[in-house]
Parts: sequence; structure tokens; C-alpha cells
Amino acid sequence: MHRTQAGHVTVEAHRESVRRLLAPLRTPDRIERLPLLAALGRGLAADVVAPLDLPPFANSQMDGYAIRSADVPDGGTGLSVVAPVPAGAAPPALAAGTAAPIMTGAMMPPGADAVVPIEQAVPAAFPAPGVPATVRLPAVPAGTFVRNAGSDIRTGEPALGAGTFLGPGQLGLLAALGFTDVPVYRELRVVLVTTGDEVVEPGTPLGAGKIYDSNATLLESSMRQAGLHVTRTGIATDRPGELAALLRRHAPDADLIITTGGVSKGAYEVVRQAMEGHDVDFYGVAMQPGGPQGIGTFDGVPVLGFPGNPVSCLVSFEMFLRPALFDLFGSPAPRPAVRARLAHALESPPAKHQVRRGTVLPDGTVRLEGGAGSHLVSALAHSNALIQVPEGIDALAEGAEVEVWML
Repeated sequence: MHRTQAGHVTVEAHRESVRRLLAPLRTPDRIERLPLLAALGRGLAADVVAPLDLPPFANSQMDGYAIRSADVPDGGTGLSVVAPVPAGAAPPALAAGTAAPIMTGAMMPPGADAVVPIEQAVPAAFPAPGVPATVRLPAVPAGTFVRNAGSDIRTGEPALGAGTFLGPGQLGLLAALGFTDVPVYRELRVVLVTTGDEVVEPGTPLGAGKIYDSNATLLESSMRQAGLHVTRTGIATDRPGELAALLRRHAPDADLIITTGGVSKGAYEVVRQAMEGHDVDFYGVAMQPGGPQGIGTFDGVPVLGFPGNPVSCLVSFEMFLRPALFDLFGSPAPRPAVRARLAHALESPPAKHQVRRGTVLPDGTVRLEGGAGSHLVSALAHSNALIQVPEGIDALAEGAEVEVWML
């Protein structure tokens, strides 16, 4: 595993470790078929090939007249109007010297190769059905305002690849191709454990030295938004034996265990102590916030130990777990990464990758929200982006360009 000169694991190395930890969960027995709308937000589990052409037939892009382009010389000419072609009908062949009123999306009559928009016709209105009429039309090249069969996608071509995030556009394509259901990966079942004798549930009396638990709400909402099925155990005490017993109760029903707190090098790090005898490593990642991390298995179940500060929890999820889930299962979608100019100068520890909270403004700048501290929940709540400051940079001036991940 790649480490920095200070002995910390790099962000990239830990992200890859998280990916390797979860990779065994990508198995054929975890694939299910869901109706299209139920698959919204999931990852596609198999390649999809187009079973038909889109569009399946040549059709009109406009309301207008379907013509044989060779019938209209330069300067235009008059053509006899024949029966109209509504959408959904299979029209007869278009005879030479005639024009057929056609609606947007309607099938092109055999022999017709162009459409003249109604606005360019004289008169610029369709005649009453059954009334003999002539219309004067300008010359247009073959193919004008015609959507050819297969111009979007052809039969047998790849439609969507395995691992594609299924949003509205992707589900719309599948519906257009005639699919009613789709293979996706099952939701991962996550057990979420908050630790700490100093932490109490919101709504209870706040005694001296106590703080309300924000980690569980912050992480559960993030993971539910990412399509995970979350079981929240409540707050675990700082007694290792009780935490180990709690994890053993929940492990059989979990695909992944996530803990918060108790992973640093202090004297009372309950997660470290509860994991003794299990294949779990604890180390520092060269990142601020979110440096202390735990990773391994507990009773054979993958486990990730996140730090105890709330911003560190969210940054850990966004930097490590979310990218691994997308890479392996196609869901959740990755955060959009854009470039923005700093509205303020900032400093960063050169041996660490710093993640700052910020707000991307309409003028293309990003404003820092709060300081670098991992306890600044208010600054996080007022942010719409995570500012990425790579390792090796100790300062950036106002106006410097940075990568930001939109939240």
C-alpha cells in the first residue's frame, strides 16, 4: 500500500482498499430484475443491446408535407394534395407529383424522402380532408426534416453498458427499446453504529460533557440517498465487549458494517478494542479531515471505521465509499467534478490532501464556508461543494483554480 513520507496511506491507496474490500459483494446471486421505475437510481448489472432500431421507421420531424424531393424543381412548384398521414398510421406509397400532409412523428410514406414545413407552404395551412387541393412548395434536398430509421441507435448496437447509473434518461432509453424490466444489483444492507459515551440522541437532555449525535443522521441520510439499505443500531457505549456483542448480533444480516468514532490512537478507542482478533487494520490516511480510518472484516463482514467528527464522517463517505460503490455497482452516481476559482486564499498542510467545504457561486468562483475543522457542521450545511486541495500544496491564492465536487 502506497504511503507518504510521513507514513500515512495516500487517499488513492485507501480508496482502492475500500474497493477491494467490497468487490466480493459483486456476485451473480446479488442481481435482481426490477420494473423500470423501481430501478431508478440503481446500477445496471449487465450490458443491454438494442433489440430494434430507434426510431423503428423513418418519420417526420415537422408538421408539413411529405414529398418526393425530385418532384420539386428549383423555384418550387405546385403539387396535388393527397390524404394526410397522422401519427401511428401506416401510409400508402406517395405517388409522383403529390404531397401528403404529415404530422410530427408520423411514418414517412414509401417513396417520400423529404418534408417541407407547413410554414413554407402556400397556403400555409392544411386543406380540409377530402377537399381537392393544390399546394405550392419550395425545393428542398432529400432527407430534409426526416428522422431515418436507426438514426438514434441500430439493432444489435450497445445501448447501455453494465455499471451504468440508471437515471431518467437511461430508463427512458430502455422504455423506448421496449424493455419493461432491467437487471440491477441488489441494495447493500449497511449496519451503522455510532460510538461514544459522550454522545446522546437528539431530543434527550444534554448533560455536562455530552453532545448530540449528528453522525448517524448525517451518514444514514447520505447512504439512503445513495441507494443503500441502512439499519441504525443506536449509540454504542465505550465498552468494547458490548460493542463486539452488538456487532455480532447484526453481522449475519449485513453486507457492510460502518462505525463512527473510536478509530484514532487514543487510550479509549472502543472500535479498535472491539475489533481485536478480527482482520481489521487501523491507520492514518493523508487527508484532512478524515485521517483516521479502519478497514477489514468482522465475522467475515466488511467493516469500515470512520472518524468520530461529523464532517470527517461525510468526507470519508464521499472520498472512499461513494466512489467504490459507483465503480463496483454503478450506483450512486459520482459527484460532478467541476473547476472553479477560489474566492479567498487558503492554506493547506502540504503532506495531506485537504477537503474544504465551499459554495460555488454563479460567477464561477467558490467561496470557503468555515475553516478546516472537522467539527464545523454549520459550515457543511451551508455548502454545496467539496473543494479538493491535493497533497503537496501548502497554499493557494485568491483566484486559483481548484477542482470541486458538487454536493
